[in-house]
Amino acid sequence: MDIDLSVTLWGIKFKNPVWVASGTFGYGLEALEIYDVSELGAVVLKGLSLKPREGNEPPRIVETYCGMLNAIGLQNPGVEKFLKEIYPYLEKIDTHFIANVFDESEEGYEEVVKALEEVKKIVAYEINVSCPNVKKGGMIFGHDERLLANLIERIKKVTNKPVIVKLSPNVGDIKRFARICVEAGADGISLINTILAMKINIDKMKPELSIKTGGLSGPAILPIAVRMVYQAYEELGREVPIIGIGGISTDKDALEHILAGASAVQVGTANFYDPLSPLKILEGVKNFLNKKGFATFTDIVGKAHGV
Repeated sequence: MDIDLSVTLWGIKFKNPVWVASGTFGYGLEALEIYDVSELGAVVLKGLSLKPREGNEPPRIVETYCGMLNAIGLQNPGVEKFLKEIYPYLEKIDTHFIANVFDESEEGYEEVVKALEEVKKIVAYEINVSCPNVKKGGMIFGHDERLLANLIERIKKVTNKPVIVKLSPNVGDIKRFARICVEAGADGISLINTILAMKINIDKMKPELSIKTGGLSGPAILPIAVRMVYQAYEELGREVPIIGIGGISTDKDALEHILAGASAVQVGTANFYDPLSPLKILEGVKNFLNKKGFATFTDIVGKAHGV
């Protein structure tokens, strides 16, 4: 049976629902030495800010049970250098790119989006709201309802491309924050971002990471991510696409997200220890559809809700 793995979101046709997550795949260029990146449904680029950022001092990555902690600090060359030195190479890759955008002020987010607005290969923005607003005393955009809504409204005014908001799991009610995003004009949500966590070195008797805490990712967070995707779908249904992220290292993990309501999934930490994992996951999803007798991928989105 011919299986249609494509998914159309915001009027854009993605060849399949398996994407790679921001911060785990760079800008997609290194992977070209291993496989054809054009086989992916999309590449979500490493986060871009208005000005270059050096990130945190090492150590800034540490392994933990079933996952890893990172405190990279959103190191990136800044949007101007990205456009001059990196983007030209992306034009040759036959897949869609989504820019992950962040900054420390609403104006910074706006300027990054404006700089990318005429860039053809970038078809959408994923807005990282797990950043502190320096003008508001360090309050996290994604943890404050008013800040979050204001940010989305401002970004929507300066772009004609889809705006996906990447929600933090470190909030009390994911349904409420998902709804706030949509009411403010978001075209989709992606979840989850990493979970705030810590690891202590018992020999040195101090935290392993230079800034003490970091973001937990990897298989350990899969059940939490699936729960939040499921809850967001309960709240939103098919009003806007939900992109599932968190703990995806196998096709079974991806299918949990999809059945919970994800219209596409992003593979993150697994890229570090198995660079071919996105392609293996894609093949596994295809085999599942064939085994269960579904002709199109979209037939199983949200199926765990019984609708």
